[in-house]
Amino acid sequence: MAYSQSPKKAGLPREVLKWLQSLDLSFSPKNVRRDFSNGYLVAEIFSWYFPKDFHMHSYDNGASVATKQSNWSQIDRFFVKHCIGLPKEIIDGTIHSKPGAAELLVQDIYSILTNRSIQTIQRVEQEFTDKAYQEQLPMVARATASVAIKNNLCLSEVIAEPNIIANQLKSLTIIHRHIEQRKEERNQDPNRFNIKPTLGEQAVRLAPLLAHQSEPELQINSSYVAC
Repeated sequence: MAYSQSPKKAGLPREVLKWLQSLDLSFSPKNVRRDFSNGYLVAEIFSWYFPKDFHMHSYDNGASVATKQSNWSQIDRFFVKHCIGLPKEIIDGTIHSKPGAAELLVQDIYSILTNRSIQTIQRVEQEFTDKAYQEQLPMVARATASVAIKNNLCLSEVIAEPNIIANQLKSLTIIHRHIEQRKEERNQDPNRFNIKPTLGEQAVRLAPLLAHQSEPELQINSSYVAC
């Protein structure tokens, strides 16, 4: 079974792609972020190493939030049973198709099951945001605050955790990060944003007080000047 995507496009190292190919999975992962989100391929990978613990008829290759939760709950019980410590933020990022999360998850699974380290493992921010993608765009094409929320807060997250306060906090975090990014852009290119120096920046700075010259000496010198 040949993979239709190059390693660069798939976002996985070549050795990991060859390993996936050797497993003869039911379908080729053409989009890592999408194809690993429901956990079906993850269960199929582990079934090759732990056939007694994984029965694929118990897993559904659907895209609904309920399907994802059902598949991953079974996988999570297996992880607890065998003390497999995959970080929760990576699993959650994979479920909700966060940028870079699925790629990192597959690489970690490869290291766990093959006991091999990856020299070129692609470590990304644990927040799994689209920051790297936004930085590649010109400033005029970068996302606004509302688009940033849409890009970084998936509908599946809201459905999986229908807590209004929790989702509001996530939105506020995204907005805060967006504002900080805008401030950084303004500092990098103040001319583009027509930023004028403040009164404090325009004020004349006096020379600092010399260490060997005390305040009484300054007062005496000033009295001579007054006379």
